[in-house]
Amino acid sequence: MKWCININALAKAVGGEIRNLSGDEIVKNVVRDNREVDEGAVFVALRGENNNGHRFAGDAVERGAVCCVVDKSEGDFGSLPVVAVDDTFKALLDIGAYYRDQFNIPIVGITGSVGKTSTKGMIASVLSREYNTLKTEKNYNNEIGVPLTLLRLNDDHEAAVVEMGMNHFGEISRLTRVVRPDTAVITNIGISHIENLGTREGILKAKLEILEGLPSDGTVILNGDNDLLWSKNGELDFETLYYGIENKACDVSATDIKLYSTGSEFTVRLDGQDYRFETNVPGIHHIYNALAAILVGCRYNVRPEKMIKGVRAFEPENNRQETIEYDRFTVINDCYNACPDSMRSGISVLELKAVSDSGGHARKVAFLGDMLELGDKAPEAHYDVGRMCAEKLDCLVTIGEMAENIARGAIDGGMNPSDIHSFASGAEAAQKLGIIVRDGDIIWIKGSHGMHLEVIAEALDGMAERRRS
Repeated sequence: MKWCININALAKAVGGEIRNLSGDEIVKNVVRDNREVDEGAVFVALRGENNNGHRFAGDAVERGAVCCVVDKSEGDFGSLPVVAVDDTFKALLDIGAYYRDQFNIPIVGITGSVGKTSTKGMIASVLSREYNTLKTEKNYNNEIGVPLTLLRLNDDHEAAVVEMGMNHFGEISRLTRVVRPDTAVITNIGISHIENLGTREGILKAKLEILEGLPSDGTVILNGDNDLLWSKNGELDFETLYYGIENKACDVSATDIKLYSTGSEFTVRLDGQDYRFETNVPGIHHIYNALAAILVGCRYNVRPEKMIKGVRAFEPENNRQETIEYDRFTVINDCYNACPDSMRSGISVLELKAVSDSGGHARKVAFLGDMLELGDKAPEAHYDVGRMCAEKLDCLVTIGEMAENIARGAIDGGMNPSDIHSFASGAEAAQKLGIIVRDGDIIWIKGSHGMHLEVIAEALDGMAERRRS
């Protein structure tokens, strides 16, 4: 850790009032879970939907916390050592910003409607060939997760890749002012969260908030195949670089693309020389992720040979296009989250997998759940996915009320209704796997995180044995 401050300095950073402390106590760590407290830690008490962290302040002190950061509205906490603030959530952001300021290293910030996590992983994989790189773990991309990510920085880190998510206007603005990236990457502008942001133009405005944290000499990296991002070409007050496949005016583009069930190959021209890249994950969307990573690598002088190794080494995180080979069938577990763009990409991957592994003879089965936060666009977006399913799938299983529009689109697209099954929940679908799934199937699971489709993946895992590699 780089902590070398005392409580007085921390209290000043968060605008807090010190109680039952001298202020000279040294801070060694900051946590938001009392179970993670060790000697010298500061415990930040947060109120959640199901738990109020303030209830555990006493336990945190017993475990060795030097003090607790608490909300003034929660009371005076008696004789407990505390720093009282108006808002502990804001205090956590302030602590993250204060700590981030102790480091003078390259930091890449990432946002976008879809592909943030995979692009983050790809960029980190490329940068780590040259630098000791910290990256956002799990789903730590919100106003709690981002400062906790920054608090993991230590003296050994030479770069960081920080993912920033949002549901409403102003969230990215608050996060980027904490992260202060010197490079900002926006993967695309789709319709995720359009329920809260109104239009795609509103989504673009919200994503562009990431630029508020950039220094004047910062760099913006954008997907040039996305219409709204390309419309900003020449309009931003920063160095702006574009990547793409269709748009040949981009700074880097992929050519001579070959797609396989296990990955892809493509060529990128850098400084007048062609380099051949490979991914170990299927789908053209991962080529876009790689192109973003290549531009970031160029920005930080990673040699092409090392970038090639970094792109090849990337692996997706759990529940994100994880392919599992069983003795009876193959499962593509992609149930972490969903939006129309990722649905279309996943269907293409499923088709590619079926053709490659079985010559096209395997049944293509998809378990698709509701895509959340699409607002008025939801019925049409689900219906359009269903029309694509009719062209590509042999068996469709929908989960959730809105996903019934997927079933309707598939039927209107010509799919046999007997090949379509609809359930209210993933748990219901999991109980019927025995009559839906057949030996030799290639199965894809996709839906918004709130649909909890992992129960289907777990049930399938219980039906068969994993093949030994």
